[in-house]
Amino acid sequence: MMPKQWHNLFLGVTGAVALLWWAGKNLEGWLNRVRPEPLPAISPAVQRLHHSSLVIDLHCDSLLFGRDLRRRSDVGHVDLPRLQAGNVAIQVFAAATRIPLSFNVNRTPAHLPDLLRLAGVAQGSRLAWLSPLGRALWMAQRLHEMAAQSGGQLVALHNQGELVALLAARAKRPFPSGGILAIEGAQALNGDPANVDTLYAAGYRMLGLTHFYDTPFAGSAHGWRKGGLTAKGLDLLIRMAGHGMILDVAHLSPQALDDVLTIWQRPLLMSHGGVRATCDNPRNLADDQIRAIAATGGVMGVGYWQTAVGGRHPRYIIAALEHIINLVGDDHGALGSDFDGAITTAFDTAQLAVLTQQMMEVGFSETTICKVLGGNALRLLQTSLPVN
Repeated sequence: MMPKQWHNLFLGVTGAVALLWWAGKNLEGWLNRVRPEPLPAISPAVQRLHHSSLVIDLHCDSLLFGRDLRRRSDVGHVDLPRLQAGNVAIQVFAAATRIPLSFNVNRTPAHLPDLLRLAGVAQGSRLAWLSPLGRALWMAQRLHEMAAQSGGQLVALHNQGELVALLAARAKRPFPSGGILAIEGAQALNGDPANVDTLYAAGYRMLGLTHFYDTPFAGSAHGWRKGGLTAKGLDLLIRMAGHGMILDVAHLSPQALDDVLTIWQRPLLMSHGGVRATCDNPRNLADDQIRAIAATGGVMGVGYWQTAVGGRHPRYIIAALEHIINLVGDDHGALGSDFDGAITTAFDTAQLAVLTQQMMEVGFSETTICKVLGGNALRLLQTSLPVN
């Protein structure tokens, strides 16, 4: 017979394992939620406009959770069926490779436990044991595998030729959707700028220098010191430019963004976020930063979550876009949802026409709507993706 103390230990360990398994199974359902709000009714004219437009979303985190994105899910915000229902031509899939367990928009130290490791243990995922670089490579492999198994309905994009081919393929139904790989936070480099060569070979075409905390390459808007671009960061930018990669300045500290603006000679991307004029916090862009990014020919993707825009209803999202347009014109605003990035939204990607309806209701012209939905992001891709 088992001694009482061993029996109690066995019950405790078994209970903890069961709780961890249950938490892992339900993790994404907790993190990525749709909490409905009264949304604008979509008119037939707006429906036609939305589905005849090119739609591009510059940021989601859907590769993190191991779902088969070829199949429609009842959790999260993005999968291939919902991309097609929302008429999304191109979705940028970001790879965040290290996330501090407790973070905030103002100040986050870098030494906190890694949320992805804990979540990976709970989910029984390889993410738990891989290095940040290994995680990025695994997520790239996942996207390419799903594209290969999608019957041509999901296409991984790496260069101008593939972009042209996708746009041509969308002339007939069913419309395929393209996926572009991005690094969110240069933790994926394991501290070595030379690892950008490995990431490029794996298919990554966009890279952001920071996420929630400072990195060896640059200071984060949420970091402890919020410093500027480092010598390693400069080395990384030179290597990125050599590959023709797109630089994402989302999450950069003001000093790091200023440093980048003095060095980078190509259009900049701010993939997902908001503006301080409508939602004032360190995560969002001040007016001078908006002007500076626009002056590079760059594009700014507005997110759909409360910290980015002040609320979840489409009117908050469109208010941030309207501020960008009023400040620098309609060539620079875009969509950058942050879907599946541990956020709660009022709609998922299948319901994107609510944004078109909201833009129409506040008085955007059809030309401006088409630019915001995807025209501006397409211009960035056409000028900045590698030729081959």
